[in-house]
Amino acid sequence: MAAVTPIIPLAQIASAYGGSAMKPAALASEDFSSMVGGAAESALQTLRQSEQTTARGVAGKADVQDVVQALSNAEMTMQTVVAVRDKVLTAYNDVLHMTV
Repeated sequence: MAAVTPIIPLAQIASAYGGSAMKPAALASEDFSSMVGGAAESALQTLRQSEQTTARGVAGKADVQDVVQALSNAEMTMQTVVAVRDKVLTAYNDVLHMTV
């Protein structure tokens, strides 16, 4: 099977969304709570930046394209957070209904 080469490097994608591309060894050494905490902090930071950009746009100090991009990033972040929340609740309910 041939290796698939990504069109856009992972590091470039991660930096575009405020993250960093971690190597597998670094990912393996990170515990789950740190990973979840980092993801939550990243989501909050994205929402804060979007709010600030939107406020500057309302005041007429930001470009319309920047405001639209900030709102799009905020929307994608919220959709991701809600999807993760739903998966966690589903897993919790599945564990709750397991027979022992």
